[in-house]
Amino acid sequence: MSASTNSLVAKARKFAIPATLAGGLVLGTTFFLGHNQVHAASASGPIDEQNVSSLTSLDNAVEAVASRVTPAVVNVSVTSRGSAEQEQGGGGDDSTQNFFGSLPPGLQQFFGNPGQGGMHGQRMQPPTQIEHGIGSGIIVSPDGYIVTNNHVIDGAMEIRVTLNDRRVLKAKLVGADKLTDLAVIKVNATNLPSIPWGDSSKLHPGQTVLAFGSPFGYFQFSVTRGIVSALNRPNPYTDDPRKPGAFIQTDAAINPGNSGGPLVDARGEVIGINTFIISGSGSFAGAGFAIPSQIAKATTDEIIKNGVVHHGYLGISMNDVTPENSSFFNLPDASGAIVSQVTPDSPASQAGLKSGDVLRELNGNKILNGSALQVAVSQVSPGTTISLGVLRNGKSETLKVKVGEFHSKTEVADSNDPSNRQGGKLGLAVDDLTPQVRQELNVPAQVNGAAIESVRPGSSAEDAGLAPGDIILEVDRHPVQSAEKFVSEVHAVPAGKDILLLVWSKGSATYRVVHTDQSPQSGM
Repeated sequence: MSASTNSLVAKARKFAIPATLAGGLVLGTTFFLGHNQVHAASASGPIDEQNVSSLTSLDNAVEAVASRVTPAVVNVSVTSRGSAEQEQGGGGDDSTQNFFGSLPPGLQQFFGNPGQGGMHGQRMQPPTQIEHGIGSGIIVSPDGYIVTNNHVIDGAMEIRVTLNDRRVLKAKLVGADKLTDLAVIKVNATNLPSIPWGDSSKLHPGQTVLAFGSPFGYFQFSVTRGIVSALNRPNPYTDDPRKPGAFIQTDAAINPGNSGGPLVDARGEVIGINTFIISGSGSFAGAGFAIPSQIAKATTDEIIKNGVVHHGYLGISMNDVTPENSSFFNLPDASGAIVSQVTPDSPASQAGLKSGDVLRELNGNKILNGSALQVAVSQVSPGTTISLGVLRNGKSETLKVKVGEFHSKTEVADSNDPSNRQGGKLGLAVDDLTPQVRQELNVPAQVNGAAIESVRPGSSAEDAGLAPGDIILEVDRHPVQSAEKFVSEVHAVPAGKDILLLVWSKGSATYRVVHTDQSPQSGM
């Protein structure tokens, strides 16, 4: 497994959220109350039977859903070779070390040595680099098809499934999709309990949901209850910005070991596949995320039918339209997706899309944001022609685009770090993108602008997420070809007015709104 099924942790950072996925989600929540801290409304009066009846009805409803779903939940055990990253070692951070140190002896066996790859799984036999990982899954058809996460089974030499009736069966991989982090495995059995798919498009924040799986790989067939905290959470993966987002956020407890387990609604229907958490400690911190059934079902059906998934591809980088940047594009509302970069010779380029275009409709349907567009396009079959409603320089246009096919190894560029002009107004210094600087930063020939040399701590530039090594391509929609041009464009912006920058960083371009620094400084 390239990322062990026992690491599944994304640590929140400013402007970026790295997501290290691996087996994991769900542990029952326990509350500890000191005796002197418990306050009852009335310590001596009788309990209101109406309240008891209401709570009992709620319990009965949850128990009914759990009893329906649990028989279809499975524990997925994987034997695999360690990834190159794990073979090279690498220690965990302090929070990871503390997490391992706090585990009971009975659980430590499932996580391995934190000094050898942090939470990236256990090394049972270092000389042979064999790993054992634990995840979860859900049976979606009586003849043995099971959905789990790609990162649970990635690199597996052997997959075994433990059913709710304690039978252990060997499973074969039907197919996997790295882009959506989904996989389908199959066991040789019939008349298995299965759970139907629900409709994640009808979810609303506040709805009750239940999460199932094997937290820490040790507590099999656990269930926790919570609500839908939010919908359409964006893609947090820094390794590939083209992975679709639209994640369901939930406060139903999710922990390492539950990756691939189902998130179900009050009807006991699968509305999501649990996939990662955001935590500073390595275990549940109130924010778990699931792949919505809108994506999971379509991907699963295609894997079962064809063994692979073919994703649609346009060849653009995007920003969401926000209240901050909408005025720069003369938009009537804060919805849509702004094209920040067009890949040469891509379907978008061939159709005439340009940086600065605002995508407002797809086949007549309103585009809410970049994440929604990304999900919709990824599910379009390659070769299909779609209609995009575009707002260009305030004028509406309709463009026909023949969707290409996503190929993960060829459609992402790379970049690195730094390179002299002071920036009092924004809090940064820039330099010309000379051949030497271009080589140092590994900037492609088609990228032209001013290279950021330094960013003042606490400045407007830092607040906007700018960093040394980023390339500024435009200022307020005006192209920048040199540091001098950048300075003149910034000076031309009235005092106190926000500035829109188009910035190239790590292979893609994004728009950033910078709130100008009004403190007295020299320079731009």
